[in-house]
Amino acid sequence: MHRSLTQFGAIMGYHRPHSVEAALALLADGAAPIAGGTDWYPARGAAPLPADVLDLTALDGFGGIRRVNDGWEIGALTTWTEILRADLPPAFDGLKAAAREVGSVQIQNAGTLGGNLCNASPAADGVPPLLCLNAEVSWIGPTGPGRAPLGRFLTGVRQTALPKGALLRAVHIPDPGAARGSFLKLGARKYLVISIAMVSALVSMKDGRIDTARVAVGACSAVAQRLPALEAALTGAAPDEILERMTPAQVAPLSPIDDIRGDAGYRRDAAGTLIARAIARAVPGQGGQHG
Repeated sequence: MHRSLTQFGAIMGYHRPHSVEAALALLADGAAPIAGGTDWYPARGAAPLPADVLDLTALDGFGGIRRVNDGWEIGALTTWTEILRADLPPAFDGLKAAAREVGSVQIQNAGTLGGNLCNASPAADGVPPLLCLNAEVSWIGPTGPGRAPLGRFLTGVRQTALPKGALLRAVHIPDPGAARGSFLKLGARKYLVISIAMVSALVSMKDGRIDTARVAVGACSAVAQRLPALEAALTGAAPDEILERMTPAQVAPLSPIDDIRGDAGYRRDAAGTLIARAIARAVPGQGGQHG
């Protein structure tokens, strides 16, 4: 599909192809890709739009949530509303809780998982839960398909390892078993807010103790990150031992900044509090949340 748009006297093309081949050709010609546009349009402000806009939301095979042999696959064009409504196991409770925090309902209806990841904001709500789920991402490009762990795909503020001219296709999540996930976010107000700090946790239990724990923190470094030292320290802990297993050194990898939403010291302290609460929430019987 092609339509002409006019802004500031310039004629631009609007494309919404159904085939990957057509989309890749338009990318090669310099069209700007959007997958919902809920971050892309506000970021441009009053600036003129690029010469061509490539709307990816009609691409065949890039949406939906599927159970696959080794886990789950979420298409890059899946919206946050679709994630919220999906029948997913408790390990995805953190991702569902994050989906509820992505802007307004209107944003959740239009915004996509792939768009959130490719935008690569340090405060992207979907990233910490996906890191806890050991997510990988796949893409298709001029040189063929590719795949990488999410932690290596996100390389910096607004930066990814997506090859030039490629399209993010899906997020892949290995079977999480009986684990339970959680997500907590701190902002200056309750709704429609960019995070000061946010934490996701994923916990599995065995004989009343933590068998495995994964913890990821966002908005406190250039990219959200797991805390492996803390995860190792929590292994074998009883629910009432969580706080005593935590130390300041375990959050040392975080590198929060000072900005209008909070200074670095406040962010680090807030992250510590959120970590303890998120872990406790992911433990069955300790206030665990359900999607």
